[in-house]
Amino acid sequence: MPKKGPIGFFDSGYGGLTVLSEVRELLPEYDYLYLGDNARAPYGTRSFDVVYEYTWQCVKRLFEEGCELVILACNTASAKALRSIQQKELLDYPGKRVLGVIRPSAESVGMFSKSNEIVVLATQGTVQSESYVLEFQKYSPELKVHQYACPMWVPLVESGEYKTEEGRSIIRRDIQNIKKSFPNADVYLLGCTHYPILQNIIKEFSGSDDLIISQGPIVAESLKKYLSRHSWLVKRLSTKSTVNYLTTEEHSVFESSVNEIFGLNLKARTIKIN
Repeated sequence: MPKKGPIGFFDSGYGGLTVLSEVRELLPEYDYLYLGDNARAPYGTRSFDVVYEYTWQCVKRLFEEGCELVILACNTASAKALRSIQQKELLDYPGKRVLGVIRPSAESVGMFSKSNEIVVLATQGTVQSESYVLEFQKYSPELKVHQYACPMWVPLVESGEYKTEEGRSIIRRDIQNIKKSFPNADVYLLGCTHYPILQNIIKEFSGSDDLIISQGPIVAESLKKYLSRHSWLVKRLSTKSTVNYLTTEEHSVFESSVNEIFGLNLKARTIKIN
């Protein structure tokens, strides 16, 4: 019988914690291992090849730590690395699974728009990949999907500057540009797992009539359904309700930043990625 292991969660930084939180709330029985590649974040402006290389290095490390299933809780990684990892790299890792966050969002978000127009707010890398446009064409072909890159938002979250007046003004300008460019859109999909941290600020500047959707609850429900369809994989997952954290940054920096951003007191382990 194969050894059981935790569900791995990967993100370039801290944003994936917003998804992990929702998954743990819905599926509290499983063990989880989070890896933040904080030392090399952000990924949003990096090339396809670099994102692929970094993502695969981190996925392999989670496999080495015993993970049978890894969630890419990072839109840039999902957009630029997921398909290649699934089609090529996993051939050498039979039984292992890697899932992303883009498809679950595309499967469900279209139904929320009354105007049939939405805006995906994302990193430059995710926007350039056209991944959301392609996925929405499969599941909601009648939906008009706009994209808008917010390159400053991840650095604002990671540094905590989103709490300052200067940071808020950057977010305000982006929202004003979005509303001017796409006046008929009534749904904003936060296509980066960092962005839910800014959700209240986005709502403040966008107006009460706009629906702002974060991916955490969507990914959590999608994962629950996925596991219900793959009972063989469930048997390979450990169930002690634990969660552990890895970071490529100095662990004290990670711990301090998580406390500052989320108000969580946790302990992390620093690792090196080769």
